[in-house]
Amino acid sequence: MRDNLQFKPANLALLMATLAFGANFSVWVLYAVLALQLQQTLSLTAVQLGMLFAAPMLTGALLRIPIGFLSDRYNPKTLYTLQMLVVVPSLLILPHIHSLEDHILLGLWMGISGTSFTIGIRYVTDWFERSRQGTAMGIFGAGNAGAAITLALAPFIVERWGWATIGPLYATGLLFMALLFMWIAPSRPLQVNRTHAKENRLRFLDIVSSLQIWRFSLYYYFVFGSFLALILWLPQYYVNAYGLGIKQAMAFTLFFAATSSMVRALGGWFSDRYGGRAVNWTVFWVCLVCLFFLSYPPTSMTIHGVRNDVVIEIDVNVWVFTILIFVIGIAQGFGRASVYKIISDYYPHELGSVGGFVAAIGALGGCTLPLAFGVAVDGIGIYSACFMLLYGVLASCMIAMFFANKSDRFQRRLAQAKQHNFLED
Repeated sequence: MRDNLQFKPANLALLMATLAFGANFSVWVLYAVLALQLQQTLSLTAVQLGMLFAAPMLTGALLRIPIGFLSDRYNPKTLYTLQMLVVVPSLLILPHIHSLEDHILLGLWMGISGTSFTIGIRYVTDWFERSRQGTAMGIFGAGNAGAAITLALAPFIVERWGWATIGPLYATGLLFMALLFMWIAPSRPLQVNRTHAKENRLRFLDIVSSLQIWRFSLYYYFVFGSFLALILWLPQYYVNAYGLGIKQAMAFTLFFAATSSMVRALGGWFSDRYGGRAVNWTVFWVCLVCLFFLSYPPTSMTIHGVRNDVVIEIDVNVWVFTILIFVIGIAQGFGRASVYKIISDYYPHELGSVGGFVAAIGALGGCTLPLAFGVAVDGIGIYSACFMLLYGVLASCMIAMFFANKSDRFQRRLAQAKQHNFLED
């Protein structure tokens, strides 16, 4: 009976944190919908479109580092509530701006919603034992489905009430979520309040100087950063590369975002059961194969035969493209969960600071990759150039992980040899 009473606040904390993260994430990716309209009204190039996408991602990424340290030091529930309240005014201003520069500046403000992940992770892990933290963080990470909420809800709002109503309606929803979280979500457990300050000794310089943490950040740059970038980029990719309408493009992107977000909970369970590193390595191989096919541009090949020329058309149609993107999204969902399982194994008492740093580098992918996509598409002139770029990013991650695993195995064998006096200290 006593264990049940202790478990109920943990469930409530996880539920409220996940709902709040979903609300914040829906705000963070709002430009994925708005950009389609702005691209037409402002006649944006691919690079300018990338700048618009990057604005909220930039502040959401960079602010995760100081927010992570604050979450280790102060009550995450209070920080979570304040963060949501700070974002609300930016949504109310949204209908009153019209230039690209103003939208970029406002996007930087709205990007504060992206720090919700770091605060929420710190808040959730305080309630669960290490053996269950992977599953708990996976369930919390399903709040990425907030992107699906925006992709489904925003076009409906626009069609029913017009573009000017999106900001105020989202502001109302986020304000309601902040007040509900402040009222219902339980405070940090007392034992955490007493011991947490003593346990957290890792400084910022220690984090920056750790190659291991930079490796984790690189992994997260792909599994989360490219997920963000694809949510922002896919709607216009479907429209430009396949000639689909906005509603169809949003529907396909919604499918990608929703499935990738919901399987994160399953990825957390797999990471608890089989280990984060094993799950991560599998994720990378699956994505590498899919990106190889996505990178191939539409091609016409003429083979000069003995009697006639043979023309071969190579093209990834919209359905094959969607299946490959779906598989990548599922794999990325598993990967996002596995990276944080690895972090919780190595840094259980510094998950706010270390997790915040890793999340910041990962979120920078949502900032830098859309810009890089725009440069690649404008420079090469091929829509699939963005997937060529992602292929290179993933190859770098896999090379880093291969040598890191090889080094870890060597160090373990060396330590074992010293323990059995095969080698002198």
